[in-house]
Amino acid sequence: MRIAIVTDAWKPQVNGVVRTLELLTRHLAAIGVEVSLLTPRDFPTLPMPSYPEIRLALATPGQVAARLAGAAPDHIHIATEGPLGLAARRHCLRRRIPFTTSYHTRFPEYVSARFPVPERWLYALLRRFHNAGLGMLVATPSLARDLASRGFTNIRPWGRGVDAALFHPGRRRDLGLPRPVFLSVGRVAVEKNLPAFLSLDLPGTRLVVGDGPDLERLRAEFPKAVFAGARSGEELADIYASADVFVFPSRTDTFGNVILEALASGLPVAAFPVTGPLDIFEDGIGGVLSQDLRGACLAALDLDRRAARQKALGFTWEACARQFLAHVETAQGLSRARAPEAPTKPAPSTTRGAARGSS
Repeated sequence: MRIAIVTDAWKPQVNGVVRTLELLTRHLAAIGVEVSLLTPRDFPTLPMPSYPEIRLALATPGQVAARLAGAAPDHIHIATEGPLGLAARRHCLRRRIPFTTSYHTRFPEYVSARFPVPERWLYALLRRFHNAGLGMLVATPSLARDLASRGFTNIRPWGRGVDAALFHPGRRRDLGLPRPVFLSVGRVAVEKNLPAFLSLDLPGTRLVVGDGPDLERLRAEFPKAVFAGARSGEELADIYASADVFVFPSRTDTFGNVILEALASGLPVAAFPVTGPLDIFEDGIGGVLSQDLRGACLAALDLDRRAARQKALGFTWEACARQFLAHVETAQGLSRARAPEAPTKPAPSTTRGAARGSS
């Protein structure tokens, strides 16, 4: 099978969407699926206002349609609602090509945090975008319920995975920082709600790993915190395993891949009881959820690191890829069921021929 995935989020961005699609592509290939990616790297780009690290593709609908036609996929999946996603959706609807989408980011909340735009307007646009497809893939049950209450349809569950070989408790070492080390990893941007973590009165060290538009402002506002910048690979895995509590202050993430990376590293989690953390820690193992984030941080110090690791082992990228493929196959089945039957040609008439022959 050949699948085309259209995404406005791609390298060099470092975020959960890019990481998910990168690993999805790798594991789909391992089970025999050929994936072609349509990303901003295929076109000229310009920086997104207020977030220059994100590049927006300058592509016409015709260019996107030509790229997709050239890939000749059996299925098209639209991962984002940006310029490329909009153009791909238009192409699919005009050509009556079945497609699926995925809901990765709470754009209404993110945009409203930066500009005076009502969330309900943005949700109406997103609802129109996603409801046109044959399935919208979401990461958690709580997100599915929330979106269903807002009028989204055809919602399909699609979990996430973690590289449990890279993120491992055996990488624990001395970071050279006063303990306990409370760690947060992710984009340093307004939607991540980092001041809720950095303003806490906590013992030891508050450590932030990541880059983003708010980095310099937060460095100046919270001089006692340690900002390590962007880290990746084994260096990042070492930091996870060497911290004492992972703090996830976001209230708007749809999942939080970094939570699984922390758990796989044997690192307990403190978070607000919101989408993502609520779904991962519904059994109370590996994390503490509370509106009192400081209390959650201190309580997480006493959690069993081995139990945190064990929980992470239940999330694999192979299972993520197979679930994605199952949804694609379901969408294709729906498409075939809805396709109008081709008109049947009438059988040649023998009566008229016989009449001619007898005249």
